[in-house]
Amino acid sequence: MEPSTRTPLDVFAKVQHHERAEQLAAAKEQDVLPYFRMLESQAGPVVEMEGRETIMLGSNNYLGLTTDERVKQAARDALEQYGTGVTGSRLLNGTTPLHVELERELSELMGTEDTIVFTTGYQSNLGAISAILEPGDTVICDSGDHASILDGCKLSGARMRPFRHNRMDKLEAMLKRAREDESPALVVVDGVFSMEGDVCDLPPIVELCQAHDARLMVDEAHGVGVLGERGAGACELFGLEDQVDLRMGTFSKSLASCGGFIAGPAEVIEFLRISSRAFIFSASAVPAATGAALGALRVMRAEGAELFAKLLDNARYLRQGFRDLGLKVVEPGTLPGGEEATTPVVPVIVGEDWQAVLLWKSLFDAGVYTNVALHPAVPPGGALLRTSLMATHEREHLDRALAVFERVVGDYPDLPRA
Repeated sequence: MEPSTRTPLDVFAKVQHHERAEQLAAAKEQDVLPYFRMLESQAGPVVEMEGRETIMLGSNNYLGLTTDERVKQAARDALEQYGTGVTGSRLLNGTTPLHVELERELSELMGTEDTIVFTTGYQSNLGAISAILEPGDTVICDSGDHASILDGCKLSGARMRPFRHNRMDKLEAMLKRAREDESPALVVVDGVFSMEGDVCDLPPIVELCQAHDARLMVDEAHGVGVLGERGAGACELFGLEDQVDLRMGTFSKSLASCGGFIAGPAEVIEFLRISSRAFIFSASAVPAATGAALGALRVMRAEGAELFAKLLDNARYLRQGFRDLGLKVVEPGTLPGGEEATTPVVPVIVGEDWQAVLLWKSLFDAGVYTNVALHPAVPPGGALLRTSLMATHEREHLDRALAVFERVVGDYPDLPRA
């Protein structure tokens, strides 16, 4: 038989030749890869990373509850009562009394009729959006929305119409297109955008959705346990909870665990319980995670006001410290009353990806951990060092971090300046 002359086709070819391969190899060779670094202690304001005491400015542990003894005890109690896992989906043998209590107390926090708890936050968005939407529907999302939202939109088969970040004129244009198509529409936005830390402009979004008969879902992953008097998120902050149809939240940030939830009308939540594939076909979270989330929620509901105030005060302090150093930060925007819309996310604008990686490594070597946001997580040329605060950071921690920034940034004269 003659040997074949056709070009081999291999789906793995992209693994060797993807656009980041060369940069990744160079970063590994020079030990400047900012990802998969080793955390060797409990998550707190100061941690042990790779044998070095490090000030943690890259965690979503906003209320600092991962080390709270009450939360840890709640996890221990759940472990002792239910074991290491329930080995089944929520639909079958995976629902425990902890889930029922957690869903009830989350509904009370969010002021909704019902809540459904998922194993991860990613699955919450993916599972809800893909179940509610179908081909023929339209989903309209902010270009800055979390990847789990975008993936849920794609999985649904609905027509996806993104609009430019926080641009109300672009949102209105997408809503008009949906009306022209006679297509039922769902608008999905982050309450607090995870990379830039800015708050969505919710009042005009609500107004536009109502004017065009569109449903509205708000991802409160970075808003729950942060914004509002109860800590229910951006919707509470703006006083618009009763005008938003669905709200999503996670446990992996202020609630010191892992998991997520969707809160909303009882009929929608019941539909998700029997229709969401991400819910039906995923194993239930391990009991310790559910117990920890419930414990953290109870601490937050009892002591939240003080924790929220300390957290946002820390964010204001660090942001002003960066400004005083001449660094360019992403500004948080303003609320309708004119006050600054502070969130725990304080990103420093760097610009070029490679410079951001080198700056990250210099800070890491000096004892400060931050997160690096590179393209495609941010627009080309918009690389950030994303810092985030905890209620348990003390001024001494922040002053030490700012002193490190002051020493290090002098070696980077091309950084964008305020």
